[in-house]
Amino acid sequence: MQPTYTEAAAAYREKVQAFLAEHLPAGWEGIGALDADAAASFTRQWRDTLRDNRLLAASWPTEYGGAGLSALESVVLAEEFERAGVPTGGSNDAFSIQMVGNTIIEWGTEEQKRHFLPRIISGEDIWCQGYSEPNAGSDLGNLGCRAALDGDEWIINGQKIWTSAGHLANWIFVLTRTDPDAPKHRGITFLLCPMDQRGVEVRPIEMITGESEFNEVFFTDARTSRHNVIGEVNGGWAVAMTLLGFERGEAAATTPVAFRGELDRLFELARDRGRLDDPRLRQRLAWCYSKVEIMRYLGMRTLTQFLGGSRPGAEASIFKLYWSEYHRKVTELAVDILGADGMHLAGKLPNSAFSTDAAGARNDSASWIGTFLNARAGTIYAGTSQVQRNIIGEMVLGLPKEPRADTGAWKDTPK
Repeated sequence: MQPTYTEAAAAYREKVQAFLAEHLPAGWEGIGALDADAAASFTRQWRDTLRDNRLLAASWPTEYGGAGLSALESVVLAEEFERAGVPTGGSNDAFSIQMVGNTIIEWGTEEQKRHFLPRIISGEDIWCQGYSEPNAGSDLGNLGCRAALDGDEWIINGQKIWTSAGHLANWIFVLTRTDPDAPKHRGITFLLCPMDQRGVEVRPIEMITGESEFNEVFFTDARTSRHNVIGEVNGGWAVAMTLLGFERGEAAATTPVAFRGELDRLFELARDRGRLDDPRLRQRLAWCYSKVEIMRYLGMRTLTQFLGGSRPGAEASIFKLYWSEYHRKVTELAVDILGADGMHLAGKLPNSAFSTDAAGARNDSASWIGTFLNARAGTIYAGTSQVQRNIIGEMVLGLPKEPRADTGAWKDTPK
């Protein structure tokens, strides 16, 4: 089985390839071949190029700065960018464009769209995500960060944790509890809050790799306009779930390209180290190949849904669970192939703490060990594997819900 693209999609692919040939430097190998500083510099310049050519948020309507691409054209664009080893945006654009931008298009007022979306495109507003808390991770409905309306402003007090790239952002979309007496999932409001103010403090969290891409965020009488509610007051849960659908599902049709590129590099690693004669290792490599192919078919299904006009919903959890559990195992295999060399970090670590190393990365031990360590986080961020299994069982397969003690009104955690 192979995906079938329309003639129009094939013509658009040629157009994207011509764009890449025109704008990439001679001898380009992929952003993974650059060191961290050079990759950051290239990404900033490349983002400007994409913005100037309306390819930054290409699926957005043209009136908001996008190119109005169809779902199929968006997939073709992402496929070609992945194969070329170039990013589709800047460091925080997964939050700015894919998550909150798409959510504003779905739920926002026309005034909110006209204000925020152009600022996302220009890079004036850089976003991060304020969901998880120390007592509200897997049980997000238990969040306790409060917001109270005071005249024309919301006053926010509380804490968020695991805020990816929060140190780079100047805005945060934050789930807040605005009615502590309502049932816990109904007293939540989705707010947009500026971070450049005294009431917001960002503290880095050091990861196992030594990097600090995650943060804690503390709100102490932080303020935002009363007009910065997306959706309804106390109706933020539905908005939050829409955003998670975009986070988990929109990349399902293109992410398999990155995992296939990583697997090809793993085959090279095994070949270069003379390990392909080991029957047990060959069996594990064959398992990885079959899983990447299944991932590709899952992506095709997602693409079919997009072409049919549906938005990502609970079924997006299938892909999130699949890729994160696969990635944990394939990186364990990489470490086994490295053997004793895995105890010494040679080369450079991945430029990002998320998913695969970038296209163009070398088969250095540092690349694989860094990806191996980051893969563990993949089973936690964007929803733990345990939560994804519950969502799939209850909301996709229609299985009976497990008995749970997290229903009813929200209750503050005892001090």
